[in-house]
Amino acid sequence: MLKHSIFSLPFIFIAMLVASKLEFGTGWFGWKLLFLGVLAAVTARNFAMGVNRYLDRDIDVLNPRTKNRPSVDGRVSNTTMIVFIVVNALAFILVAYFINDMALILSLPILIILGAYTLFKRFSSLAHIILGVSLGLAPIAGVVAVTGEITTWSLYLAGGVVFWVAGFDLLYSLQDIEFDKANNLHSIPSQFGAKNTMLIAKLFHFMTIVLWVLFISSAGLGLFAMVAVVLSAIMLTYEHYLVNKDFTKIDKAFFTVNGYLGIMFLILIIMEVL
Repeated sequence: MLKHSIFSLPFIFIAMLVASKLEFGTGWFGWKLLFLGVLAAVTARNFAMGVNRYLDRDIDVLNPRTKNRPSVDGRVSNTTMIVFIVVNALAFILVAYFINDMALILSLPILIILGAYTLFKRFSSLAHIILGVSLGLAPIAGVVAVTGEITTWSLYLAGGVVFWVAGFDLLYSLQDIEFDKANNLHSIPSQFGAKNTMLIAKLFHFMTIVLWVLFISSAGLGLFAMVAVVLSAIMLTYEHYLVNKDFTKIDKAFFTVNGYLGIMFLILIIMEVL
């Protein structure tokens, strides 16, 4: 699912650009880190998706929306999935080794968090937050790659990503509200209903904007960065409008709007750094 990477990749590079600018006076962090950053992002995403698909087989086979996935209908065997998971985990750790010591130290805890999402939804409504944290690790990873440390501004940026992802995952989960209820899955929609879920998603996305404003202030960024946050607020408002108007628009809201948000944010941060 390469299209899912558009949610995390822009924020990895946003963190790397800002970290390089603040640390070295230039936004360009070098071809080596660009290459390793992409490899780390892809292998981490592959690992997370592999674990999700492997552990969710018993759930996916019952859900009309997911029962035709290759991991369920036999096109991809269990052995293949296990090998895929292990290879990508080892590749991620190896890439972290070539980045710096802090990246290597954090590589295993990051993999544990990435794999935890699938388990959480079986017993806790916090699964949406765990998914947010999984993608919120992206900017943390970006700043660690460049500076070898975690900065205050990167925590604000990461926090915004956590609530952004958790918010749009709530909206996406509305599609499975009846299935989750019937199968005792602990999603927020199944626990609190559609109306309350949309209110919680709005609150999460409000927190996203607040935290991204704090990111701009803490990092000392200027006009282009602020424009990025304002446009993000407009796009998230439009996303909620689409879902409120018609639940069948959830896929459009999920992939299209959020995909463009990350790309737009990255482009404006590049302009800011330049």
